[in-house]
Amino acid sequence: MGGLMRAIYGYEGWPSLVAALKIQALCFARPGETRSMEWTELDFDKLVWTIPAQKTKMRREHHVPLSTQAVEVLTEMKELFGDKPYVFPSMMSGKKILSENSMNSALRRMGVTEAQHTAHGFRSSASSILNESGEFSIDSIEAQLAHLDTRAVRRIYNRATYWDERVRMMQWWADILERERKNTRPEDLYRDSE
Repeated sequence: MGGLMRAIYGYEGWPSLVAALKIQALCFARPGETRSMEWTELDFDKLVWTIPAQKTKMRREHHVPLSTQAVEVLTEMKELFGDKPYVFPSMMSGKKILSENSMNSALRRMGVTEAQHTAHGFRSSASSILNESGEFSIDSIEAQLAHLDTRAVRRIYNRATYWDERVRMMQWWADILERERKNTRPEDLYRDSE
């Protein structure tokens, strides 16, 4: 994961494509949701990205807590493309989003094969690492992935969002990616906050 993150952060491609890959890694939304992100969906005061129902696979509004690393990437994009409707505009037209294959094509240009990783693969990577960490409940991880509970009765009655845990989880995940990218030890990452 560290090598992949170093490749993304070192990639010298179109700025919105590089930033979209960073956000895809940090937020692990579905790639189409990331590519079509609009400024109106972001609340920098509440640190949340609200994906409208019509853009989600399950046709339910989905909220993504924004880590400090995600806010940093989005702030850089605001300076570059804040006058455009989309956060990650196409190189061809600021009024269109990045193409469907743009993130995967960039990964291939970095030397990352399809067998090694895809843009959508950040979802399974995050799910696997978060589940293996033992730090977070399965329910909060599934909620962050915007998965529906397969148990129909539970889905009807359980309306919990696990928001506080998800906020903590998304910062934890971003810190792990940063640590891996910088190849530092966990205690080095938190030394300044003590």
